[in-house]
Amino acid sequence: MRVQDAIAEGVLSTRQGMARYLAGFDDTNHTKQAPGLPNHVAWSLGHLALTMHRACQKIRTDHPLPASDSIEGGTTTGGGDPKRFATESVSFGSRPAPDPTQYPALARSIEIYSSACEAVAAVVRAVPDAELSTLVEWGGGMQLPKYLMALRMMTHNGMHVGQVADLRRALGFKSIFA
Repeated sequence: MRVQDAIAEGVLSTRQGMARYLAGFDDTNHTKQAPGLPNHVAWSLGHLALTMHRACQKIRTDHPLPASDSIEGGTTTGGGDPKRFATESVSFGSRPAPDPTQYPALARSIEIYSSACEAVAAVVRAVPDAELSTLVEWGGGMQLPKYLMALRMMTHNGMHVGQVADLRRALGFKSIFA
């Protein structure tokens, strides 16, 4: 198996991890936050999708941010609609808003997240072996090789799955292991 394929499969596997922890969330609570916790489910899914597409743009500069999933701009607390996330409302440093009209419905949010995972997988699979170690800039001038940029998406997705797990506990949801 090529390194690119292993990384792609790893990113795709984050969909199952997220799906397990989304049990019990629906359109009535996907923008609910708990005291002391930073994010809600809708924000997390949109943030992860946006971050993965931005990583794709670093790996392959012609990768578009899908207009079907994202609205360029918005504010740090809103601006999305029932079908798309506003980029500024889910970007690093934004604050999740409790208003569900500012985010896509849960099923659509999951679809956007899943599509972004597929985009990373496709982009990393297309990287020629000779370019895997090519450096790209990420977050505050950090230089990362392309393969590490894609691996970083797995760990970033996993970190936010952990936040959703914390949110489930704080909201009194039943354990996914019960």
